[in-house]
Amino acid sequence: MKDTREDRSTMELADTYMFQTYGRFPIVLVRGDGCRVWDEDGKEYLDFVGGIAVCALGHSSPLVARVLEEQAKTLVHVSNLYYTRPQVDLARLLVENSFADRVFFCNSGAEANEAALKLARRYSYEKFGANRHVIVSMTNSFHGRTMATLSATGQAKIQIGYDPLLSGFRFVPFNDVEALEQAVDASVCAVMLEPIQGEGGVVCPDPDYLKRVRGLCDERGVLLIFDEVQVGMGRTGRLFAHEHYGITPDIMTLAKALGNGLPIGAMLATEALSPAFGPGSHATTFGGTPLLTAVSRAVVSSLLKDGWIAHAEKVGAYFKERLEGLGRKYDLVKEVRGLGLILGMELKRPGAPVVTACLKEGFLINCAHETVLRFVPPLIVQKDEVDHLVAALDRIFEGMTDERLRDSGIEGLRD
Repeated sequence: MKDTREDRSTMELADTYMFQTYGRFPIVLVRGDGCRVWDEDGKEYLDFVGGIAVCALGHSSPLVARVLEEQAKTLVHVSNLYYTRPQVDLARLLVENSFADRVFFCNSGAEANEAALKLARRYSYEKFGANRHVIVSMTNSFHGRTMATLSATGQAKIQIGYDPLLSGFRFVPFNDVEALEQAVDASVCAVMLEPIQGEGGVVCPDPDYLKRVRGLCDERGVLLIFDEVQVGMGRTGRLFAHEHYGITPDIMTLAKALGNGLPIGAMLATEALSPAFGPGSHATTFGGTPLLTAVSRAVVSSLLKDGWIAHAEKVGAYFKERLEGLGRKYDLVKEVRGLGLILGMELKRPGAPVVTACLKEGFLINCAHETVLRFVPPLIVQKDEVDHLVAALDRIFEGMTDERLRDSGIEGLRD
């Protein structure tokens, strides 16, 4: 008989009724403000996860709340059978501030990447025929959880149990132009990569890598796709991460911070590719609704006009310096890397115990690629908030010689 007691906790109810696809921490978050969130017991946390690089303007942004309320009272959804002004305004804003000429709106980063893969293949099919369809992606990349984006992701651990994956994907190491040169043959239609690998452990490109990739794509006549779902929208101190390297792609994908927590994604491309996506070639029911695009338009406008991108660059540089200081102090730190407010601290041991210890001290961080502490706070984070986290990490690293900490699990978080 099913347990129908009404006195069960939120966590008990979740474990009863929801698929257990996440290893959740045992806290129930109920409120947020800026860079802080609170759990149901009233404990405060400084959030350096930011919804995984989503809440660029922070939690409970007054701007987002105001626009959301105003648009919800006006028009929420009518489908893409009709024009709506917020959608057109957002498309124009993105085009006028990027390399692109055209935008396709969808609901998530995975869907944006799905659209990019489809556009690349359809364009190549119409220009070159059916035999040029392979996408070259990078090892340790992450592009999403749909079957196509999973197939394009270079991490075997998230592909287990989903065979057969879709065919037509090939992988080479990130930062290895020679391997890419060998992989890009007459069957390849596009190269797809993240300018900085976020889920892969905050791996940055060598200074000339992206330029050499762009040159190779131009030489071989293949498209270049940049997945900026995690690193775009000001996170690196530029609106788009590829701007640091002086080149542009043919296709780019965005999501996460684009809606500051509301589900919206976008695939941007040059005019030359637009004929391949004519009427009926691709579609979405919920992509680019008036509600979501009105909010996103306000978010992007704020990033551009209110100084948050420059702020991310400045505070990010300060944050990186503070983390590098810890690296000089503690031998367990292997490397600190990143740009702006996507930073990674690679440890010489698993990072999960540090994440747990930070949670106990009132800080939300996460671990990517097993040993890399990843920091992707709201772009509005202040230096004093960075100082609080660094001080906590200092205390935790000081105690890492304690075998109990290294072996600790999630128990004791409420002590």
